[in-house]
Amino acid sequence: MTDLLTLDISTQVDCLCDFTYNFHWQHNGSELDPGKPVKGQAGTHFTYRDLVEHLMSGKDVRIKGDAGSRLGSSLGVDLKYFGGSGLALDSGSIFVDGDVGTRMGISMVSGRIYVSGSVAQPMGNVVEVVPDREGYRCFRSITDILHNGLGEDEFTDTGNSFRMGEGDVPCLVLADGVLRDTVGARCERDARVIVEGDVSLSTGILMHKGTIIIEGDAGMNTGTLLSGGTVVVQGSAGEFAAADMRAGTLIITGKSSGYMCANMRGGAVFVKRDVKVIPPARQFQPLDGDLKLLVDVLDTNRMDAMSYRKYSIC
Repeated sequence: MTDLLTLDISTQVDCLCDFTYNFHWQHNGSELDPGKPVKGQAGTHFTYRDLVEHLMSGKDVRIKGDAGSRLGSSLGVDLKYFGGSGLALDSGSIFVDGDVGTRMGISMVSGRIYVSGSVAQPMGNVVEVVPDREGYRCFRSITDILHNGLGEDEFTDTGNSFRMGEGDVPCLVLADGVLRDTVGARCERDARVIVEGDVSLSTGILMHKGTIIIEGDAGMNTGTLLSGGTVVVQGSAGEFAAADMRAGTLIITGKSSGYMCANMRGGAVFVKRDVKVIPPARQFQPLDGDLKLLVDVLDTNRMDAMSYRKYSIC
């Protein structure tokens, strides 16, 4: 542990080490004030901002007690909203002597999270690796592995795998049955993720490059803020897919729950069934280039590709 900040809490607290401060841009501090001391701490007066800034400087945080939901949200991101670059930082790591609630590590891009107890699902953009610290489980960012490789780490679940594919394209297979939010968040590399099962919220959020293939169903907000690359859902997708989509491709082979493409600014969505979309997005006839993409990505034939409807803004 490097230059450790220790927070001893007597009650479970949400949004600890949350780089977004519970999505500050949505509430302007009314739901979480970054400068407010964390409740229930003993002998210290650390604020939510103290924890984040300590991690941003590459130092570690230790939490004695149970952490609630959204621990380490966007861990390692130098967020533009707060004047940052929007890129990944070399973040410190989080150690929890206790249990952790849902959505741990959503949109996480660097650092590690160590947990001595249980972690509730859905988790975030993380996968468990063999710990290098006794008494803890260890979780790494999926995006970090895509960008930087697995190194000396090994997955705790042997169903998961990572390899360099053709053309030096990394390929991560997740077969552990863990339900996750924000898979592949902020990926900047031509990489490939295959999920053998279902996912929860916001798959591919702010992804710029790469391909994510979901061999199951996806939850709400799939492809939200997608900024490039391709997300394929081989099952059904929840409501509000492609919300605020900027670029890239979303393909849904099964049922979509509707209300797609809200505030869409670019990219394209391909579905096999009629679906309610939010203007200005509307249905277009797929072009030859679209059909070729569908044939290549789905490993299908042109006749099947022609059965897809295209939705975009132009």
